Amino acid sequence: MSQSKTLRQRIEAGEELVALRGSLHTSKSELADIWATGRYDYIWIDGQHTPFSEEQLAAYCLAAEELGIDVQLRIPHTRDAHKVGRYLDFGPSAVLVPEVMTEAEVDDAIAYAYYGPIGRRSWGGGARRGLRSAAKGMDRLSYAAWWNSYVILGIQVESVEAVTNIRTLAKPGVTVVTFGPNDLSFSLEAHPNYPLQTVDDCMRNVAAQLEGTNIRIAMGTGTKPAEREKFRQMGVTLFQEDAPA
Repeated sequence: MSQSKTLRQRIEAGEELVALRGSLHTSKSELADIWATGRYDYIWIDGQHTPFSEEQLAAYCLAAEELGIDVQLRIPHTRDAHKVGRYLDFGPSAVLVPEVMTEAEVDDAIAYAYYGPIGRRSWGGGARRGLRSAAKGMDRLSYAAWWNSYVILGIQVESVEAVTNIRTLAKPGVTVVTFGPNDLSFSLEAHPNYPLQTVDDCMRNVAAQLEGTNIRIAMGTGTKPAEREKFRQMGVTLFQEDAPA
């Protein structure tokens, strides 16, 4: 196995990283050309608002793995948190659960993202990340231990409830808290007396609550490099950017 840092280690170390806002329709050769620009550190795929098939996801993740690229999937729905193990069986390295509001949703995501003894993810799936590369030839227990140190679990903050309760929601097993500013705006508009009046105020508040943890903050919408300083000042270390035109 490579001695270089994994994506999770880089995230936890606080490195500033940029995700390509990817498409499952991108071919392996096209992806290789995009990656050659050196602008990106991993891929973000939106399974919440974009149609996709399991076969598409598995084929895309295989191509990405062969290029040495990690893929994060935003799963289709909050209530699918108990299905994150199934999505991970198709090859992503990371999952993002949208619109998280309750501790039970986080508990489901943790339970099914991790193998025992941390979680209860079921064993199986030939398309899993690492079976053909980093963890090739490992037995069940060795692979499970490797995976539990490799997987990245993100939760998306898109409501005043999530902002208020972030210290309860961002528990051990969660790597990233991602902001969804558009849905968070809807929530703020529905709660006009909430003491935090803007998305920026909420982001600063969450950053303060997470201070001293190794849980990092991601921006859940695309940004250009010139737009990021404001968010850096709020504690954001993970950004998203579209593919080159």
